[in-house]
Amino acid sequence: MKRDIIIIDQDKCNGCGNCVTGCPEGAIQMINGKARLVNDSYCDGLGACIGKCPVDAITIESRDAEAYSEAKVLENIIAAGPVAVKDHLVHLVEHNETGYYEEAVAILRAKGITIPDVPAPKIQVHHTQGHGCPGSSNMLRSNQQSPAPEQSSGYSALEQWPVKLKLLNPLAPVFSADGVDILVSADCAPYACGTFHRDHLEGRRMLTFCPKLDPYMDEYSEKLHSLFRDRNIRSVRIVRMSVPCCSGLSFITKEAVRASGKNIKVEEIIIEA
Repeated sequence: MKRDIIIIDQDKCNGCGNCVTGCPEGAIQMINGKARLVNDSYCDGLGACIGKCPVDAITIESRDAEAYSEAKVLENIIAAGPVAVKDHLVHLVEHNETGYYEEAVAILRAKGITIPDVPAPKIQVHHTQGHGCPGSSNMLRSNQQSPAPEQSSGYSALEQWPVKLKLLNPLAPVFSADGVDILVSADCAPYACGTFHRDHLEGRRMLTFCPKLDPYMDEYSEKLHSLFRDRNIRSVRIVRMSVPCCSGLSFITKEAVRASGKNIKVEEIIIEA
């Protein structure tokens, strides 16, 4: 998959090692007197190490790389002790990586490891003046009751956000319940169907993408495969437009279900364009 990841200029690197201690994920090691990225899946691409380099040898590039893995990172740093674990959680909090933070905490609890005293990331919703993107936060909406459709024209059945597959973490807690029902929707579908929330979204976790315009199909395939393989998904509803380019959404989703090896119910609804 193509994503942001660090690159270390070996000609500039002076071997000081500051970036090694400055990487909370343990992705950098000194090899033959030079700093090197030892595992792509350890690098989250946030660049915490960049400011530690006195010779500007570290930059971020976008290239094909193995997906970042919070589980692999924790396996690597747990062995380094509780201080390393706490530094990693602090790093996630400072970058507002709520999805990864919650995933890390869940993994630590499952292993019976005491959670360090680190304040959780705070997500604020600005209804009029938004600042930043919720990104990988993958938040459940408030449990306040939404008014029924007949009570309010502003009825929404959305249970989580964000909904764009590019921003979703398949291991986020919003997908952790038993028997989750998933809605995979083309970006255009909610606008083309006036009763979309009532007919398709209610009771489902939603994710959307456009197989024609989004340049992330390999990444999307991996995310969907991980979601269906690693979570207890009960059903998948595909809602797409009738145009030929939209068939790619169905193909990618169904292939991910097939590759999961699980018996997940799949239904497809096509909206006439």
